[in-house]
Amino acid sequence: MMRALLAVALAVTGPVAPALAGDGVSVDVVHFWISKSESAALDVFRKAWVAAGNQWTDMPAANKVAVQRVVSDRIANGYPPAVMQWNANVGSRELPEMGIVQDIDDVAEADHWRDVMPATVLDRISYRGKVYFAPTNIHAENWLWTSRKIFDDAGLSVPVSWDDVFNVAEKIKAAGHVPIALGGARWEVSLIFNDIIYHKFGPEGYARLMSGDAALVQDPRMIEALEMLSRLSDYVEPFATRKSKTWAEATAAVGAGQAGMQFMGDWAKGELVARGYHVDEDFDCALVPGTSIAYFMVIDAFAFPLTNRDGTADAQRAFARMILDRDNQVAFSRIKGSLPVRTDVDPAGLDRCGRLGLEMIRAKKGEVSAQSQAMPSQMSEGWIGVVGDFFNDKNMSPAEAQKRLYELLMQR
Repeated sequence: MMRALLAVALAVTGPVAPALAGDGVSVDVVHFWISKSESAALDVFRKAWVAAGNQWTDMPAANKVAVQRVVSDRIANGYPPAVMQWNANVGSRELPEMGIVQDIDDVAEADHWRDVMPATVLDRISYRGKVYFAPTNIHAENWLWTSRKIFDDAGLSVPVSWDDVFNVAEKIKAAGHVPIALGGARWEVSLIFNDIIYHKFGPEGYARLMSGDAALVQDPRMIEALEMLSRLSDYVEPFATRKSKTWAEATAAVGAGQAGMQFMGDWAKGELVARGYHVDEDFDCALVPGTSIAYFMVIDAFAFPLTNRDGTADAQRAFARMILDRDNQVAFSRIKGSLPVRTDVDPAGLDRCGRLGLEMIRAKKGEVSAQSQAMPSQMSEGWIGVVGDFFNDKNMSPAEAQKRLYELLMQR
């Protein structure tokens, strides 16, 4: 969808008109940050932008696909938004490749972004040596969130191995609670499976699979990984019960002491905090067993479509500079549950979970791209679909799921 519509946009967008610098610039911002915590985090940028005398027109969309549809339609009709939320991943490079987005390399150069960002982040926001995306934060997908109330009542410790995970899940189930909180979206299942893949295949095998190595899918360890994932399905609510639940509702169940654990990115912490729960009081955080030497990075960012509107290019540059302001970075991540993309921030502004993540980033310890960031978009969606369907369908065998994953990667 994006490639077809963006191709049309090349004919209608045209060259950028000269822009005059001035106060009170305006941007329209398309995004999919609509949960309670996400919206509160985005308010950090909204308020900073408005406080500088500028205008922000908010254009929320239901999800990432909806953002793509809105942006594509706007570009194809010759009226691109000034700012759009975008994950800085392998697939995002098609935007600068097709000449659709404005480079902001002059801002990155003037503000010394290359001196204060991890190499992984710089690689993801750049194309052919120029910076095109303004990164807002770093998320990690491989976190385990646990209910302090349930664990304390049952005398349980936070799992440090997968054997611990299953033993704890069995005890929580026996105590009458939901062992593992999960919503109905298939991508939630894929996060768990990525953790298992890293545990079974190690860092090299994980990287090969996430880059689409079809041959490795046929390794016997893939069957073991799928069997482990299937075993975990015994500790979640039936699909019919949770199919309409969101990840945020599953997260809330952990905070409220209704579910014992959740495998989820650190945006879950932002949601817990937004709902009034506190780390080390209501919930605990730890990297998923078997992945504790790694940090499965997801990089959120904004991109800036080329537009004919006078002044928009300057507004886009000012917006990018505002996003990377050190104070804004810390304030946003504190609410979002993520890490700032800058490594020169004061860790005192972060909680225990955030400080742990920042230490790993600063030490360049085990940075790896999350599956959704490493695979091309279409392949990633296919992978998520197969894994989610396998988890939710007890009639699909591990061998059948392995076959489907192999066929998917062979299509690249």
